Amino acid sequence: MRLYKHRYSYSFLLLSVLMFLIPSSCKQKGKEVNSGSTATREMSTPGGSLKKISVYPYWVTTCQFAGYYVGREKGIFKKHGIDLDILEYKPFVTTDAIIKQGQADFAILWLVNAIQMRSSGVNIVNIAQFSTRSSLMLLAKKSSGIEKIGDLNGKRAGIWDGYELQPRALFAKYNLNTEIVPIGSTNNLFLQGGIDVINANWFDEYHAIINSGYNENELVPFFFADYGLNFLEDGIYCLEDKIKADPGICVEFVKASIESWEYALNHPDESVQIILKYQRARKMAANSSHQYWMIRRYKDLYLPAGRTAMNIRLSQNDYLSNAKILLESKQISKIPDFKLFFRPYSSLLHPSTEK
Repeated sequence: MRLYKHRYSYSFLLLSVLMFLIPSSCKQKGKEVNSGSTATREMSTPGGSLKKISVYPYWVTTCQFAGYYVGREKGIFKKHGIDLDILEYKPFVTTDAIIKQGQADFAILWLVNAIQMRSSGVNIVNIAQFSTRSSLMLLAKKSSGIEKIGDLNGKRAGIWDGYELQPRALFAKYNLNTEIVPIGSTNNLFLQGGIDVINANWFDEYHAIINSGYNENELVPFFFADYGLNFLEDGIYCLEDKIKADPGICVEFVKASIESWEYALNHPDESVQIILKYQRARKMAANSSHQYWMIRRYKDLYLPAGRTAMNIRLSQNDYLSNAKILLESKQISKIPDFKLFFRPYSSLLHPSTEK
C-alpha cells in the first residue's frame, strides 16, 4: 500500500497529500460513471430504487480495500439499497477537497489524517473504525546487527517522504539519534544496503521485500503499535451534513461494509479473483501471490484469532493518543472533541441514545 507515498500523508503534507483523489469520472463495469457530484441520488431498478453512493479509498485497487469491491460484486451493497461507486485513485488530489466539494459521500481514512482535517475546520466524522492496530513498521535486516529498538541509534532510516511524523515520534521517545533519509515508493535503497532501516506496511512492502529474496527470519520488524504509536488506519468517514441529510444511508453503508468485509476475509480465493479483475480492467500490474498475502494479513488485522465479528468502535484512548502526538508536533493547534468526531453508526438514527 502506499498511501501515495504520497500515500498516507501524515506529514501533513498529511493534509496536503493524504491519500486521495477523485477523478472527474471513474470506470465502473466497463462504463464511464460520472462522479463529479455525488450528492446521493436514486436509481430506478426492477426491485425498487437504489441510492447511488460513492466511496473514496485512498489508494489504488488492491485487497487493502477488498471488502468494498467484493461487496459490490456480490450484491451486498445492493441488498442494503446502495448502488456503490468506488472512486478510482488519482494522485495529487487531497481527500479533504473531495469531501468538502461533495465529490464523495464516504472516504476511507487514517485516523491522524481525519483528526487533522477536523482540526482544520472540515466537519468530518468517523462512523466506524475497523482498524484497531496499525500495520506500519520499521524493518531492518538481521545481518545489520539491529535486533532491538536501541540498535536503531546512529543508523539511517529510509522513510517515505511526507510520513516522518510517526518515526520521529518513535526516535524521540527512545532518545535515538537516527538519521531520516527521505525515500519514494521503492525498496531498492534498503535492498542495496544504502539505508539500515525502512518503513513498511505488514500487508504490502514487507511482503515485497520477502519476495526480493529474504526469508522472514532474516528480517527484524519493529511495529509502531508495539511502541505506543498505534496510528489507526481505515476508518469510515463522512461529513456531518451527510449524517443530517440521510442518516439512514450512513447506517446502511456501514452495515453493508461490515457484511462485505466479513465475506471477503472468509472467502480469500474469491476476493483475490475479484480484485485481480478490477486491476486488469484498470491496466494495473496484477500479482495474485501479493494479493493473497494482503487479504490474509487483513484478516489478521480485522478478525484476529478469537474474534468473529468486525470491530466498529473507535477507542477514546486510541483517539487521544494519536491526537496528542499531532498536538505535540504542532500539526494541529487543538484536539477536536471526541464526542463530535466519533459517531457510532448505531447511534445515527437515534442521536439521543448516543453514549
